[in-house]
Amino acid sequence: MSALAELGVVEAAAAVQTRTASSVELVQALLDRIAATDARIQAWETVDADGALAQARRCDDAALRGHGGPLNGVPVGVKDIYHVAGLPTRAGCPALYDRIPRDDAEAVRRLRLAGAVILGKTVTTAFATVDPPRTRNPWNLERTPGGSSSGSAAAVAARQVPAALGTQTAGSVLRPAAYCGAVGVKPTFGRISRRGVIPLAWSLDHVGFIVRGVADAAALLTALAGHDPADPGSRDRPTENYLAAVANPAPPRLAVVEDVLERAEPAVRAHTEQVVMRLLRAGAAVQFVRLPESFERLLAVHQVILQVETAAVHARLHAERADDYPPRLRATVEVGKLIPGEAYLRAQRLRARLRAEMRALFERADCLVMPTASNAAPDPSTTGDVRFQAIWSLLGWPALSLPSGLSAERLPLGLQLVAAPWAESTLLGAASWCEQQLGRLPGPP
Repeated sequence: MSALAELGVVEAAAAVQTRTASSVELVQALLDRIAATDARIQAWETVDADGALAQARRCDDAALRGHGGPLNGVPVGVKDIYHVAGLPTRAGCPALYDRIPRDDAEAVRRLRLAGAVILGKTVTTAFATVDPPRTRNPWNLERTPGGSSSGSAAAVAARQVPAALGTQTAGSVLRPAAYCGAVGVKPTFGRISRRGVIPLAWSLDHVGFIVRGVADAAALLTALAGHDPADPGSRDRPTENYLAAVANPAPPRLAVVEDVLERAEPAVRAHTEQVVMRLLRAGAAVQFVRLPESFERLLAVHQVILQVETAAVHARLHAERADDYPPRLRATVEVGKLIPGEAYLRAQRLRARLRAEMRALFERADCLVMPTASNAAPDPSTTGDVRFQAIWSLLGWPALSLPSGLSAERLPLGLQLVAAPWAESTLLGAASWCEQQLGRLPGPP
């Protein structure tokens, strides 16, 4: 494997800026890596080799003239529910959706403004739901990469691209990142525009991304964050200097959420406890807390909202072509249609109360800590356990999955950190400090 394929976002941007490597060389190294590995992993829906190389040449010209944005020349993958001008959007379900958009999604547009090179579209589960994808986990081809940002996580882990966009409605960024040994970030709801992204559940959908290090996450968030008046879910909140937050982080105050930890498989629970003790010995302040509300109630509220909104999104298409729907998505839509409007409104009111009550968890902590998932990557008949991530998607709070080690079967495990709303700098700073203590995982074998 070329050494260029090992470069993360920050390293690749620096290499292009200093002209120690060209963007064309970087893109070609990744195209070669995809050609050598993707028949097994199947992370890509569309690889735009010609378009990426043409853009890379423009980035190299900009670098030569001392121009270019902060991500100039850095290749990025895009989950195939984002629109990318001129590339097909199939949404993981070409039998139902196969279109070539004329315009970029807003997140893609912002990446281009920062100088990123769009390498292609990564595989998603059908409409970003739970029907398993064809993608395999690069650590073990007999295991799932997670979903629904399956191709994004697998491609980043397999050194096919240094960063990829994903989305999370339940656990679709953090869980694949954890299962594949990468860093996954789901910012606060409304921090990044969703315009040009096929919706699943309007009030739960988050734009996120997968990278290989926390500094890379700060660089991506810097490019993507900001208000978009054309997205009704976007919030006009000030952004911060995310790169400064990860530069020299102090030991954080961590609160381990016992309600989540005790629901993990025994080996994952033991691993997480060992990781927390390492962080405590390194200087973190650690306490144990319990949720002020029932874990099961949080999940139930999330499920009601998800099912009703998914049914509404798919109402017309499902009515016309129900037989073409994959089975788990079809079941979600049909159950959602049966839930009365009164139950949906009650769930939304309860959600608002839960948000207010749960804020008390941050009175003496910078971040909440727990396993990202209850297990290591299971077999590919499933995309894994969404419960530990879904409760934070319900609340809309920023969350990050950090690789924390390997299981006895040599599969990645993840530590999930959650911060208060709009506190992405706090989240990234804490994650950066933890990453320094834990070290980075190597690439898959």
